[in-house]
Amino acid sequence: MKDHDAANIGKFIDPAVTADGQARAVVTLEGIGTLWVNTGTLCNIACAHCYIESSPVNDALVYLSASEVSAALDDVLAKGHPVTEVGFTGGEPFLNPEFPAMIGDVLARGLRVLVLTNAMKPMMRPRCRAEIARLAEAYPGQMVMRVSLDHYAAPYHDAERGAGAFAESLTGMRWLRDLGVAMAVAGRGFSGEPEAEVRAGYAALFQAEGLAIDAADPAALVLFPEMDLGAEVPEITTACWGLLDKSPSGVMCASSRMLVKRRGEALAYAACTLLPYEPGFDMGTEAPEIGQEVALNHPHCAKFCVLGGASCSG
Repeated sequence: MKDHDAANIGKFIDPAVTADGQARAVVTLEGIGTLWVNTGTLCNIACAHCYIESSPVNDALVYLSASEVSAALDDVLAKGHPVTEVGFTGGEPFLNPEFPAMIGDVLARGLRVLVLTNAMKPMMRPRCRAEIARLAEAYPGQMVMRVSLDHYAAPYHDAERGAGAFAESLTGMRWLRDLGVAMAVAGRGFSGEPEAEVRAGYAALFQAEGLAIDAADPAALVLFPEMDLGAEVPEITTACWGLLDKSPSGVMCASSRMLVKRRGEALAYAACTLLPYEPGFDMGTEAPEIGQEVALNHPHCAKFCVLGGASCSG
């Protein structure tokens, strides 16, 4: 039994129809604008509610090599995808020893780089700092570090990531600030505060720290909804697009895929950054074709993407 079965008995079973027999919503890949790369699930910390279960011991997604990422990007571009950005996530990407080479290859192609990082010790190692500085100078304005800062106050953040994590991330952010590297922040919605209050709290923090991040901009401060597989959520039908006044084009899987390497398996593409382990969202080992369809057959599709309106892309 899946974790979400208890709250959603009978739901998210048939990729074609919902529990009440309606046509399930699907999203068509219009073209990969952001190619995501999961550099591996190993992380320097173990968060209390990590959606991908990253930790210092979890290598369910093993390290990718720079040559593997480069070859995959070649294949995706050869399929005619309009890639403008490569997003790197983990785990903590800076733990992968070949990660700086991956960034350099993408930047040399004239593409943007978005790095999801906790800005802690792995990023602050001397070799990583030297490479970041070199790349920031060589490719000004092409690289953004999106730092995971779960709340604007240390107690909330540290309750999720461990004592002292907030202060350590701020140290990394100050270094990026002084280097002139563009930053964004990813926050969480677990505090229960109204969004306006949360954004105001971050704005005060950014001002106090001299960080050029616009807390009112949803792309600069991304506030992710909580992903509770035990919560009851509705299934998304084809009729929902009109009822919600939303378009499938606005859902993340219409314009992105994620490259992963599951332990013991070949490189593959996942439809969603949130669901790298779900067989129904495995898009195979070949570069995806434009027009490929994804059935919205998981609670995250509803709560996170369609109803929550969240997107990992910049």
